[in-house]
Amino acid sequence: MIDLHCHVIPGVDDGARDLGEAVAMCRMAIADGCTTVFATPHLRHPSWWNGDRGDLERRLAALRMRVGSSLELHAGGEIRADADLLGEVDRLPAGSLLPLGGSRYLLLELDRTGLGPDPAPVIHELCVSGWRPILAHPEHFPWLMQDASLLAQLADAGALFQITAMSLLGGFGARPERWCRALIDEGLAHFVASDAHDTHRRPPGLAAARAHIVSHWGEEAARQLTVDNPRAVVENRPLPSLTGARF
Repeated sequence: MIDLHCHVIPGVDDGARDLGEAVAMCRMAIADGCTTVFATPHLRHPSWWNGDRGDLERRLAALRMRVGSSLELHAGGEIRADADLLGEVDRLPAGSLLPLGGSRYLLLELDRTGLGPDPAPVIHELCVSGWRPILAHPEHFPWLMQDASLLAQLADAGALFQITAMSLLGGFGARPERWCRALIDEGLAHFVASDAHDTHRRPPGLAAARAHIVSHWGEEAARQLTVDNPRAVVENRPLPSLTGARF
């Protein structure tokens, strides 16, 4: 399995506190069946700006050295979609942003209050410029999940959606769980990721969520969400089968 969203770079945000915890998180991911993890610290977040890409890459290199070859670790970031995002994307490959594994995929976090920029034109501009935006944990945004027309508009524009394993399993309450199930039912979930932050409260691991998907939507759906679609990100190519086809 491939975990597309994990706060495993130590000491830069609300994820791993230090290198020891980061190594422990990686070992948990390996034990749970993950072969590849994307290290995705918050970027452009008001509390964790993380504008020094070189520092993030050095911390990731130190983590790779400690973990060894048993786990592929790719650079990335959970990028806050603020009003200046498009200008910063235009600077790539310069600037501070980290696409997922150096690919054309961007993991984006919308404003939880819904007070940020209108996501529809942002998604449209990114897609027409050849980027593939992935919206992190939409199930945490009531303003989005309760607006079916906006959700459909974003999907039609080319947005992809990453749901969180713990949300699907009810760890964040009944409403996010229900919305995760609805996204899978409607073919609007493209990735399941851990969004892990530590070894206890929000640990790594996708096996339980994968088993849950198998039991409710089948093996093919589980493989798409945890292996095939994230493998396309690793290889920087379009998704093998967009889940617009209903499971």
